[in-house]
Amino acid sequence: MSTLLLDRSRLELRSEGGALAVYEAGERRGTVPVSLLDRCIIHGASTRLDSGVLLQLAEAGVSTVLFSPRTARRVAIVLGPSHNDAAVRLAQARRVHDDARCRAWALGLVRAKLRRQLRLQRQWLAARPDARKPLTDASQALAQALSRLPQMPLAGADLPDLATLRGIEGAAARAHFAGLAAVVPPSLGFTGRNRRPPRDPVNVLLSLGYTLLHAEAVQACHAAGIDPLLGFYHQPSWGRESMASDLMEPLRPAIDAWAWQMVRSRTLTLDHFSMDRGACLLGKAGRAEFYGTWAKDLRPWRRCLRHLAMRLVRELRAEGEPWLAHADDADDEAGIDDTAGAWTQTEAF
Repeated sequence: MSTLLLDRSRLELRSEGGALAVYEAGERRGTVPVSLLDRCIIHGASTRLDSGVLLQLAEAGVSTVLFSPRTARRVAIVLGPSHNDAAVRLAQARRVHDDARCRAWALGLVRAKLRRQLRLQRQWLAARPDARKPLTDASQALAQALSRLPQMPLAGADLPDLATLRGIEGAAARAHFAGLAAVVPPSLGFTGRNRRPPRDPVNVLLSLGYTLLHAEAVQACHAAGIDPLLGFYHQPSWGRESMASDLMEPLRPAIDAWAWQMVRSRTLTLDHFSMDRGACLLGKAGRAEFYGTWAKDLRPWRRCLRHLAMRLVRELRAEGEPWLAHADDADDEAGIDDTAGAWTQTEAF
C-alpha cells in the first residue's frame, strides 16, 4: 500500500472514478488509484479538496492526516468506518477505573520502553566508541531505573502507582536523551528533549516522528475497536488520545534510533532546516526526504502497534461479552476487517 503526500502550494485533489487526480495551479499532474492508498498526508493549508474526496477516502479505509503548515502538529485525522465490537469498549471503560489493572499495564509499557532504550544505548556505543563516557553513564542510569521496576506477577497493592512509574520513566528519558546528544553532530545543537516548538533539528525529527507514530496508534485503535481516548497508563484527559499514547510508548526508542540514523546517514542535514523566532522548521525538501524514508521504514512499527492492540482486544472482549444484549446475526453485518496494510512507497506532489 502507498502514501499520498500533498506538500506543495496550489494543489487540488479531485475524485475521478476509482482514482484521485492531483492538479497543481490548475494543471493536471497525475492520478493515484484509491485502492492502492493506505494514507493521505496533507502538510499545508493551500491544498483544496471537497467533501466527496474525503468521503471516498474514508469509505476505502484510507486515513487522511492533516498537519499544520509550519510545525509537526497534527491538526486532524479523518478515519473510515469504525469497528462495531461494543464488548471491547465496555470492558475498556470499566478497566480505566481498575487501579490494579492500570498499574500492571503501565508497568509492562514502561519496562518495555526502558529495555529498548538500554539496548539502543549499547548499539550507539558499538557505533561510537569515542562517546564511551556519556553512553556508559546513560546505560548505567537506565539499568538503575530498570532495577527499580518490580518483576511480575504481583498483587495490585504491591505494584508501583502511576506517579511513581512516570517518575522512573522521566529520569530514564533524561539519561537516554543525554546519550543521544553524545552521538548526533554537535552542529545540530541537540542537548536534550524540547518541544512546542522544537528548537533544533533533532527535536524536529523526534516531534514529527512521534506525531506520525501516534497517528498510526490512533488508526490501530480504530481498526481493532479500541477507544483511543481511554488509556490505562496515560489516563483519560480532555482532547488526548490516551490509549494511542499507551500503545506507542514502548516504540518511542525506535523513533529515536530512526532520527539518529537520518542525521548519521546525512539523509537530512542542517541545510534542510531553518530557524524562525526560536522555532526550528523542516523545509519542503527535508519533508520530502523525511516522509519518503518514513514510508519505507514504517512496516515493523505498524505491525507492533497492531499486535499490541489486538492482544488487548482479546482480553477486553472476553471481559465485555457477558454485558452485551446480543442481537440477531443480521445486526452484526456492519463489522469491519481489523487488518491494515503497510506503507511501501510514497507518492509525493
